[in-house]
Amino acid sequence: MEDLKTFLIQKVLLFESDTLASETEKVLQNVRRDRTNVPVIHVTYNSSSIIAGSDKTLSAIKSYIADNQPSSEVVTVGCAGPANYEPLVCIQMPGKNRLFFRNITEEKVEPLLNGVFHSDINEDDLLGQSGEKGFGLWPGIPFMNELPFFALQKRVVLNNCGCYDPESIEEYIARGGYRTFVKTIRHYTFEEVCDIIERSGLRGRSGGGYPTGVKWKQALTTPSNSRYLICNAKESDPGSFSDRAILESDPHRLIEGMAISAYAIGASNAVLYLKSDCNHALERFRKALDMARDFGIIGHNIYSSGYNLDISVKVEPGAFVCGEETALINSLEGKRGMPQLKPPYPTASGLSGKPTVINNVETLMNVPLIMQNGPEWFRGFGTEKSPGTKILAITGRGRMSGVVEVEMGTTIRTVLEDIVDGIRDGKDFKAVQLGGASGTFIAEEDIDTPIEFEAMREKGIVMGAGGFVVIDDSSCMVDLVRYYMEFIRRESCGKCIPCREGTGRMLEILESVIKKPANEESGTTLERFKGVMQLETISQVMKDTSLCGLGQTAPNPFMSALRNFREEFEEHIFDRKCRANVCRGLRTFTINVEKCTGCTVCAGKCPVNAIYGTRLQPFFIVEDKCIGCGICYDVCKFSAVIVK
Repeated sequence: MEDLKTFLIQKVLLFESDTLASETEKVLQNVRRDRTNVPVIHVTYNSSSIIAGSDKTLSAIKSYIADNQPSSEVVTVGCAGPANYEPLVCIQMPGKNRLFFRNITEEKVEPLLNGVFHSDINEDDLLGQSGEKGFGLWPGIPFMNELPFFALQKRVVLNNCGCYDPESIEEYIARGGYRTFVKTIRHYTFEEVCDIIERSGLRGRSGGGYPTGVKWKQALTTPSNSRYLICNAKESDPGSFSDRAILESDPHRLIEGMAISAYAIGASNAVLYLKSDCNHALERFRKALDMARDFGIIGHNIYSSGYNLDISVKVEPGAFVCGEETALINSLEGKRGMPQLKPPYPTASGLSGKPTVINNVETLMNVPLIMQNGPEWFRGFGTEKSPGTKILAITGRGRMSGVVEVEMGTTIRTVLEDIVDGIRDGKDFKAVQLGGASGTFIAEEDIDTPIEFEAMREKGIVMGAGGFVVIDDSSCMVDLVRYYMEFIRRESCGKCIPCREGTGRMLEILESVIKKPANEESGTTLERFKGVMQLETISQVMKDTSLCGLGQTAPNPFMSALRNFREEFEEHIFDRKCRANVCRGLRTFTINVEKCTGCTVCAGKCPVNAIYGTRLQPFFIVEDKCIGCGICYDVCKFSAVIVK
């Protein structure tokens, strides 16, 4: 491998021409496995696939190969996108297109490989094929980019994910990696790199979409003897996991993006600020860092350019608020993660009082591509004011889930109906929740809104980190709002009164709405209604006076839910009714005496002894004692328990 390392450095990274020699290209084709003389099996190995059992699948494949096809090669790759299909296995036979198979669990390995190796393919789990000109087609099998999940995507940032071994720097370089960084530090000044990024129109892919090039210039022009770059990989919103998928699937491009960005602002130190409990992502990134140091891509006087760079990793302490810029900096400095007043902004006074640029993972992943292809290329897709793409993490009640990448300007409806393929289990669409815990509920009337900063801001929609939660009619919007408010209250740092007290009061009011009052006096309903009306006032005060973005955006779920689903709030308040039968405190359980056989199972399982009766005779439920847990409904074999 030392010979290959020297070859890649001398003939690829330091090669000045954009066109590599034909002999070099042949070597790179072998490293990329573009053309292979032996079967190659790619197995997805990331957090979602491991949960689905890919570790057992991988072990079964290696065992089969050792016994039956010892010349074959097994490669682990990152996330390909669709989480529904994990574990995903790709098989490339010599001279043929690659075949992709979904949900290949341990017991499916042997029949799958037997079929492929003997040209008797079982199409039950077959997804499609992919390949380039010159490879043999598999007749009658669709191409992967023709599948609805992929057809409308624009995979720019994710184009390497699921395609190569993320623990192989050689393969990343063979795919063109790190050449852009080496070219940048040898041929561009700091200012020129900032100008290119500014002309591209790249905007921060989390939060308000601030122009990246402008932010870099602010840090670069601030007088200082040192500067810092921080990659914020702390995505802790419920329903967001795209950063983790990128770190596990293409860590080298993130390192390259961080390296170019650090160079652009004149920083010699960069930090990856990673969410806790991302052990697989942490391990892969650290391995990638070690490889980059071994190749001289990180270190002192990189390739005689005079530029020094060190990249380190910091795992956050587990607090949601540390995703905010100033709280993140406090955490890195060993202080309690609490927000600070701005200005000064981090670009003027950040880590250790030095100019600091903080960008998220998706933003930095775009940087090498822009430097390689030019700002006009980047402006060639997306919209005029929001060029490029946006990565979305799809979860919830849709037919498909996973990580997708779409052009800016793609409508929410297109993602929901075409890529996600609508709602599963025959349910009806209710809403999409975009932007995480402080995000917005988007109802039917707004799902034609394009995914781009200006259009979404006009609608009061927060894009956030791109969490895209699909909600169907079996969900209760009041209960969802309560869940998010409980999350935000728990994660509030408590520094400022509006957030600390406001989230607590909002949660208290919402919890009173989702359960029956202690007494049914005439004034109780009015008090509950007045409480909900207070929520709007509290929300506005929190937006106007909270110290950081956490408190300022905390009321978003409530405000958007009240605007779009006001009738559900009114039903909870006035009718004591939850149309989705989710709110336990509002559920009423009764027993149909004609169906009840007196088997006593429900009475034995009731946690509060609210069910009485005589064996072999109909039982009944004492409503005043019932807590609405629904255990009786779940255990009754005769459908005698009725929920209202």
